[in-house]
Amino acid sequence: MSNPEFNAEFYALTQIMERFAYKLTKNAEEAKDLYQETAFRAMSNWEKFRPGTNLKAWVLTIMKNIFINNYRKKAKANTIIDSTDNMYYINSGSNTIQNSAESNIMMDELESMIENLDDSLRVPFEMHYLGYKYQEIADKLRLPLGTVKSRIFFARKELKSLINARYGALVLQRT
Repeated sequence: MSNPEFNAEFYALTQIMERFAYKLTKNAEEAKDLYQETAFRAMSNWEKFRPGTNLKAWVLTIMKNIFINNYRKKAKANTIIDSTDNMYYINSGSNTIQNSAESNIMMDELESMIENLDDSLRVPFEMHYLGYKYQEIADKLRLPLGTVKSRIFFARKELKSLINARYGALVLQRT
């Protein structure tokens, strides 16, 4: 594909590229800048485009990658790094004290719910919770893979009903 042919096909995609740039940036001026940067990169690298492939996808991928790179640069530029030696918090007007008593009580109750499950459900569930894969659990317990999966499913289902019975009103208040 020659440069004039590439340019003609590229300019046929102008409206699509402008809409996509606006969709990404949500700002008309930034969309124009993104379109110009994409056009510059595509035109300067036109020989890397393989004829017979999708030019629209190639150009929109360039645009999306430019947008992502610019977004990451902006996010990095907005990060504040305080390298001073003082131990004060930035913008903290008061000291905050964490109280995790409520969550500790809930975790103790959840652990007791798990302990009260039938052993046929509890053991595979705990192994899965500890990170074992389904096949590893099946091998260690000498059970078929489908049985292990269903027991873990039923353990989750039973725990969910126990949690809803115990904390139903509390869970509904938080959501």
